[in-house]
Amino acid sequence: MDGVFRMIRLFPWAARGSPPSAVERPLDVVAVHAEYADFVFRSLQRLGVRPPDLEDLSQEVFVVVHKRLHTFDTASPMQAWLFGICKNIVARHRQRAYVRRETTAIPPPETSSEGIQPTPEESLATKQARAELEELLRELDPVKCVVFVMFEIEQMGCEEIAKELGVPVGTVHSRLHKARKAFEKALARRQARLSRGRRR
Repeated sequence: MDGVFRMIRLFPWAARGSPPSAVERPLDVVAVHAEYADFVFRSLQRLGVRPPDLEDLSQEVFVVVHKRLHTFDTASPMQAWLFGICKNIVARHRQRAYVRRETTAIPPPETSSEGIQPTPEESLATKQARAELEELLRELDPVKCVVFVMFEIEQMGCEEIAKELGVPVGTVHSRLHKARKAFEKALARRQARLSRGRRR
């Protein structure tokens, strides 16, 4: 498993905040925002959104929430539904022309914790690994993806994840197991596509 998840260690994920409390029914967008604004902000960070874009994308998420709240299945976790919206907003954000232009260039050198600047080749390799991981995460179901990101990328414990999502610890274990299987399958499909491309 270590080899499968090696590239996810490249992500500089942001610090976490306190877990949200449950929103009382009936739902309205003001209540959802009050209870889950921090969760949405952290979710956007988990999906690799840069700090300058976090506020704007957070607002976009709640515009969608306002339009689609009537479609939310109250039997499902609110966090998973919001995380799915965040994934769609981030994907759309990356497809915009100015984002594509920014992400095609090699990023400026960054200083590592040892004070050594990576080479342009290393920076490009890191950038490509991030893009590959983001592509794989987009293939996961939002319910599974949020647990996968919290555990494998943010290194959160299962009990902490359970508190964050408001679900039993056993549910976290089950979702994490399914998420790992789904991630491995997505990775295998990607490797197969690359292999076919090299043979042509």
